[in-house]
Formats: sequence, C-alpha cells, structure tokens
Amino acid sequence: MPRAETNRSGEMEVFVRVVEYGGFSAAARSLRMTPSAVSKLIGRLEERLGARLFARSTRRLQLTSEGAAFHERAVRVLADLEEAERAVTSGARPQGRVRVNSNVAFGQHHLVPIMPGFLAAQPEILLDLALSDVVIDLMGERADVAIRTGPLQGSQLTARKLGESRMVVVASPAYLAAQGTPASVEDLERHNRIGFNFARAFEEWPFRTSYGDAALPACGNAKVGDGETARRLALEGVGVARLALWHVGADIAAGRLVPVLEDMNPRDIQAVHAVYIGGRGDLPARVRAFIDYLVEHIDLSAATRDLTPAARAL
Repeated sequence: MPRAETNRSGEMEVFVRVVEYGGFSAAARSLRMTPSAVSKLIGRLEERLGARLFARSTRRLQLTSEGAAFHERAVRVLADLEEAERAVTSGARPQGRVRVNSNVAFGQHHLVPIMPGFLAAQPEILLDLALSDVVIDLMGERADVAIRTGPLQGSQLTARKLGESRMVVVASPAYLAAQGTPASVEDLERHNRIGFNFARAFEEWPFRTSYGDAALPACGNAKVGDGETARRLALEGVGVARLALWHVGADIAAGRLVPVLEDMNPRDIQAVHAVYIGGRGDLPARVRAFIDYLVEHIDLSAATRDLTPAARAL
C-alpha cells in the first residue's frame, strides 16, 4: 500500500504557529486543533527530519539550533506560498504586513516622512514600524527589515546600503554665546559633552589636529539612550553633541545648531543599511517593495558635504 504523501506546508504552518505562540496549547487554539494533535504532528515532523526542533522543559519550549534554522526557512516558504496564491487572485500586487525596526532618529527624520508615499503606492501593505535604539534580533522579534547605522556586525543578514553620512560636532548658538566657542580640542574639554548610556562602536570623539590625532570622551552631566534625545538637548542649549550630518543637517542649515571644530573633523563616515534575512531572491514581494522604495527615495547625498566656512560660502 503506497504511503500517504506528507503535507509539508501544513507541518510547517503548525510548527511556525507553535514558535509564534510559544507552546502547543496556544498554537492548538489558534489552529482549532487539540494540543495532543499538535504535539503528535511536531513529533512526526522531528522524526521525518531526523532532528530535534524543540528543547522541551516544564516551563517553555525553546528552539534548538536545528529548529531555529528550520523556522527561518519555513517562514520564507510559507510567505512564498501565500504570495504565489495572491499572485493568481490579485495580479501579484504586494500584500501583507511589513515589520520594520529603525533607530529613533533615522526613523523620525527619514523613514516617517516618506512612508505616506509608500503606503499610497502600496495600499495592500500594512506597515508595522517600531522605533528603538535597541539593536534587535530580526528572527526573535519577527521583523522583516531593520535600519542599521554605523558598522555592521558580522551576521547572516543581507544588507542594502541606503547612503552614508559623516559625523559633526554641534551646539546651539545660545550655548556657544554663554559658554564660548571652542577653538581647540583643549577648549572643548571644558565644555559639557552629551554622551550615550549604551555601548557604542566608538566611545570617544576623534579629532585631527596639527600635532596628530586626538580623542575626547563624551563627559558631561547628561547621557541619553538615543540620538534624537541628544539632538534635542543640544537644541535646548544643554551642551555639545556629536551626531550624524543626516540627523542634524537641517538644524545646521536653519541656524538652530552650529558646527564646532570643523577644521579638525576627521570626516569619518557612518553608513546606513537596510538589513534583512535571506537574499533578494528569497524576499516576499511586500518586503522587496519596501526595501526598493527606501533605496529609491532616501537621499543622504547632502550628509557628506563640507561645512567649513569657505565651503559654506560657495
């Protein structure tokens, strides 16, 4: 008697639901199955694959390394199946939820302003946007795309460059009027330098002087958890901040912030990337449409310009 064909997509859907809901009982309720049926299905799946997918304990289920790898691929396969079905019934228009994570500053200054255009162009897509300076695990948070600024850590993620920007030290005109404009790195040591309260790739502010490279720690009476808060404090005259030009370029152009020690700025570049799991060929149409829109509409070309007095006079 021939063996019944295995419903692999059905197995994947149950497995993914167990991961999402964190247990057999919750997944069973969402699928309108019994917990024992879900448990038996997962057991058969593990037997067929010859690998343990979950490390079971009395408190919770935890994915094994094999389970995590299978989950990553299963999510993609199910998304592709859903997109294939929609292609037949809706002319392949991108549909569904796109979960996006970005740091606060870039999200507010560059993502949010262009999102109305994206949503108008893709009315079948639901944007799920979270702004946080905490670096998330895309798989763990079930995010489709994350915006990363600065050096990328080695990982299995794929990255598309959105642009780059140099860094700049700035302060408000009111702060400089009250405290004086530093003319040297030694002068800057006496100023209130706004810092961050989390680990960063570069903890010190670099400068290039006539006697060689120098660096100052961000020492002052304020430390913050995101770049947007540092910008706001600088605007309010609390102290001096070192931020990306894509972040404060509009403030400089409007005169709300003033560049400091530009002739000693090493002009170090900070790249901005959209990162995601898998290659371009593996992306669901909804995610690919979002990333393509970012590449087309985010322009950081002005964020590398020279801010020295001679250049500003041109």
